[in-house]
Amino acid sequence: MKKENSRRDAVRKMLVAGAGVALAPVAGFSAGTSSSENLNMKGNINHAVCRWTYGHLPLEELCAAAKQIGIKAIDLVGPKDWEVLKKYGLDSSMCNGAEINLVDGFCEPKFHDTLIKNYTEMIPLVAKAGYKNLICFSGNRRGMDDETGLKNSVQGLKKILPLAEKHGVVITMELLNSRVDHTDYMCDRSAWGVELCKRLGTANFKLLFDIYHMQIDEGDIMRSIQKNHQYFGHYHTGGNPGRNEIDESQELYYPAIMKAIVATGFKGYVAQEFIPSASDKIASLRKAVQLCDV
Repeated sequence: MKKENSRRDAVRKMLVAGAGVALAPVAGFSAGTSSSENLNMKGNINHAVCRWTYGHLPLEELCAAAKQIGIKAIDLVGPKDWEVLKKYGLDSSMCNGAEINLVDGFCEPKFHDTLIKNYTEMIPLVAKAGYKNLICFSGNRRGMDDETGLKNSVQGLKKILPLAEKHGVVITMELLNSRVDHTDYMCDRSAWGVELCKRLGTANFKLLFDIYHMQIDEGDIMRSIQKNHQYFGHYHTGGNPGRNEIDESQELYYPAIMKAIVATGFKGYVAQEFIPSASDKIASLRKAVQLCDV
């Protein structure tokens, strides 16, 4: 399995490729029962899947498969591809396209001008399309301590949050591990992210609690969810170690984690962000949704 740079590479390729790939004709995507019948969903979890982990498929094919499984949304899709999602009746559960990249973020003031411009342009587009969540990143420390990173992030984010509040858009910062995949990333602990939320003091800024990443950097996943759920606006999955399927081959027990999320009253999306390693990748997605549908 490729390390986390596979996500960076996938996102970069999608930004470059634009809508051309997304509008490719739908191909056959595993004909068996394992991937062609709707699951009988319980309705407690709103299921989504991250676009980049299925970047080997044209977007239309992924949308068709998602609809057949019963998935409601696709994560990490930008404006060029929103019409494809709408064609299939799918939500853009976590919009992207305003960020610079994963390492140049709000904790570093020299990026603020670019970020403020990008988010000022993107926030109204997200709202006009009928979507809610827009991702952002802290970026790397570059020798910076936690307190300086918090102050810098507050300074930059406060320049865009009034616009987000006006349009009903939630700016969502992702928690990423710095131990394995994102060396030097600032927002690598839920405590740092929660403190940022408290200082900003608005319902229009939340955290994306990535279960895979936080298992690596802090563990104690269910307690973190129970304690800080009011600051978590979105969840990502992934098997640890390896970031592959979330089945019995890895250490996290997702049914219990999903029950902990449901117990908080969470009504947002849980997006599958594992990198499928099996030959039938859609079957892996179906099984993951099944495991998480509690």
